[in-house]
Amino acid sequence: MFVHPVELRQLRTFEAVVRRRTVTDAGVALGLAPSSVSQQIRTLEDALGVALFTRGPKGMELTPAGHRLTGWARSLLDQAERAALDVRGERQRLRLGALETLAGSHVPHVLTRLAERRPDLDVEVHSDRARAGLFADLVEGRLDAALLLDSGDEVGGLGFPTPARPLSFIDLEPVPLALVAAPTHALAARAALTPADLGHERLLVNVPECSFWMAADRILGDGPERVRAGGVPVMRAWAEHGLGISLLPWFAVADGLRAGTLVRLDLPLPDLSLRLVWRGDRESLPGVRDILYAAARP
Repeated sequence: MFVHPVELRQLRTFEAVVRRRTVTDAGVALGLAPSSVSQQIRTLEDALGVALFTRGPKGMELTPAGHRLTGWARSLLDQAERAALDVRGERQRLRLGALETLAGSHVPHVLTRLAERRPDLDVEVHSDRARAGLFADLVEGRLDAALLLDSGDEVGGLGFPTPARPLSFIDLEPVPLALVAAPTHALAARAALTPADLGHERLLVNVPECSFWMAADRILGDGPERVRAGGVPVMRAWAEHGLGISLLPWFAVADGLRAGTLVRLDLPLPDLSLRLVWRGDRESLPGVRDILYAAARP
């Protein structure tokens, strides 16, 4: 049976329709007329001998064959891009995402390691306030890897949902936690606290999707009353003013502990992990595994 060749431009158009959900919006993103987008999709479907989309109430929806093509399309486009860079003698690129919480505290250390071990590499950093945004960019191929906080033996061990697509990871370093309060807090001078001692406390939190809220759920249980304050700087400031206690990363409260505006409550706490996550099916691309492992500690 004669098989028509699949062109890279058809795969790019396919990805655009998947991402934008309509032919019109895909055409705008690609600078093409909607009719050209439709024609390329029909040609791709003819070449493969399967339907890739159906029209649904929310736009173009993938068929089972279309879902299978998404991973292949991204892999083929990535390999084509890397081949072009290599042929032209240009530097490889790593598109790294990170939670905003980590962008100032941990990303610089990762970039330093990469610069030392892979001076041939250009790194683009994209920060996001939401973990779900990082996962979406990973799955859709807009990021090569992402830095986030997690725990356990698999991605999402901290308690957050993960994409259906298989993910791989390396734990780069521990991220210690501290349960902090104002120096005048009633528990500041108590030794050997247990979660039961905190049952009537006000625990300053951000949103349920926050890594530190999830960590508090696992470590402290549901005893302390959750009081929504805001992001890490707000939780720290409210704790300094005696408005409650807060479970925060050590790096975010170290200066307050040194200055005496905060005290660390005597409760044993496990560390979180700084975790580098990527799509498992991308490891087979030339050089990707070496780049990702270069970010890890020796």
